[in-house]
Amino acid sequence: MTKRVKYLLRESDMPTVWYNLASDLPGPLPPPLHPVTKEIMGPQELGRLFPASLLEQETSTQRWIDIPGEVLDIYRLWRPSPLYRAYRLEEALKTPARIYYKYEGVSPAGSHKLNTAIAQAYYNRRDKTERLTTETGAGQWGSALSVACSFFDLACDVYMVRVSYEQKPYRRSFMQTYGARIWPSPSTHTAVGRQMLERDPRSPGSLGMAISEAVTDAMADPTCSYALGSVLNHVLLHQTIIGLEVKAQLRMAQEEPDYIVACVGGGSNFAGLTFPFIGDNLQNPQGRSPRLVAVEPAACPTLTRGVYAYDYGDTAGMAPLVKMHTLGHRFVPPPIHAGGLRYHGCAPMVSALLDQGRIEARAVPQLATFAAGLLFARQEGILPAPESNHAIRHAIDLALLARDEGTEPCIVFGLSGHGHFDLSAYDNYLAGHLEDMTDAEERMGKARSQLPAVPAEEENP
Repeated sequence: MTKRVKYLLRESDMPTVWYNLASDLPGPLPPPLHPVTKEIMGPQELGRLFPASLLEQETSTQRWIDIPGEVLDIYRLWRPSPLYRAYRLEEALKTPARIYYKYEGVSPAGSHKLNTAIAQAYYNRRDKTERLTTETGAGQWGSALSVACSFFDLACDVYMVRVSYEQKPYRRSFMQTYGARIWPSPSTHTAVGRQMLERDPRSPGSLGMAISEAVTDAMADPTCSYALGSVLNHVLLHQTIIGLEVKAQLRMAQEEPDYIVACVGGGSNFAGLTFPFIGDNLQNPQGRSPRLVAVEPAACPTLTRGVYAYDYGDTAGMAPLVKMHTLGHRFVPPPIHAGGLRYHGCAPMVSALLDQGRIEARAVPQLATFAAGLLFARQEGILPAPESNHAIRHAIDLALLARDEGTEPCIVFGLSGHGHFDLSAYDNYLAGHLEDMTDAEERMGKARSQLPAVPAEEENP
C-alpha cells in the first residue's frame, strides 16, 4: 500500500493575517437585536459581554486583520497543521477520487477550537478582563479556552452540557488540569440554571442552556467577559487560518479542490476551512469554485430543516437575537455523542451563505458517522472526534459516488479534532448500544413555532 503523504508548510510560511469574509459579502448581515426591546444593538450594549477589541473585529469589514505577535508565538506550538493525502482510505474504497484532510487535532487541546481561544484570551487580557465564562458541548471548546486562559493568566468557568459532562469525564479532568472550574449545565450555580432544573430535573442540557448560564454569570461580574467558541463573526474570523493554510498546501500538492467538506454545529470549523475559498469566488465570480458542503447530525438538522429567521442564541432568551438558520431556541437536541454539533442555530454568516445558495448542507445519522470514523481510523491511524465523523461520512460517500460514476474529483475535508476523549462513544458503538435519533419532528415543530416576533423592518432590512 502507498503510505500516507503529508503536506506541511514551513513555520515561516504560516499565515500572519486572518481573512474577514464580511469584506467581500454583497451586503451587510442583518444586525443583532436586543433580546428584550428587539431594537438594533450597538457596540455599547454588546460591550457588556465582550471586550472592545473583539467587538471591533465583530463589526469589521477590513479584508485582512493582522494576527498579534503574541498570538502567533503560541500558534507556532502546533501550527501550521498538516494536510494529508489519504491514500490508504482511497485504496480501501477503491475510488479514483483524491482525498485530502486537514488535521486540527494536533493542537494542545486536540481540536481547531484553540485557534480562536488563544485570540480571545489575548484580547480579553489586553482589555483588562480578569475572568471568562463560556459553555461547551462535547468539551472541545471548554478544553481550548481552559488552555488559553492558563496561558494568559485568566480565571475560567465552563458550563458543560450535562449529558456530555456525564459521558466524558476526562474532558472535565483536562479542563481542571488547566485551572478551569466546570459546572454541569443546567446547574444550581446560576438562577437561570436552577429554573431549568425546576422545569426538568433530568434535563440532558443543551448548548442553548449552557450559553444562558455563562451569559448570566458574566453579566453579574464587571471583571468578567463571556467567550463564545462558534457562531460570532470574530470567532469565524480567527478560524480562517485553517483555510488559508489549506490553500497554500493544495498549491504544494498541485491540486484544485472539487469538494470541500466540513462538519457544522455553530459553524466555526466549517467557516475556518471554507471562507478563504468563498472569498476567492466572491472576488472572482468567473473563477473555478469548489462545492462547499456543511454536514450536520440528522438529530439536530439546523441547516437542512431549520428556518432562516431571527432567534435567540440561548435557551433562556438572554443573548442577542440574530438572523440564522434555527430549529428554535427551545429545541433540546437528543443526546447524541457529537455534542459539539448539538446547537439549535448556526452562525449568521454561514446561514446567510446557505440562504444565498453559495454553500450546501447535508444531514447524516449517528450510526453512519461512527461507521465512517471507524473505517477512517483503521486506514489512516487517527481516531476522529464524533463531530469530525460527519465530514468523513460525506467525504466517503462522495468518493464512493466517484467510483461508481468513474470520475476523479479532489475531495478535501476538515478533520477538526481527535477522539481520544470520546472512547466511551466508540465503546457504545462497538457494543451495539448506539442508535440513530431522528424522531424529534414534533419537538422541532413546536420549537420553531415559538420563534420570537421581530419588527418587519428588522426582519427585512
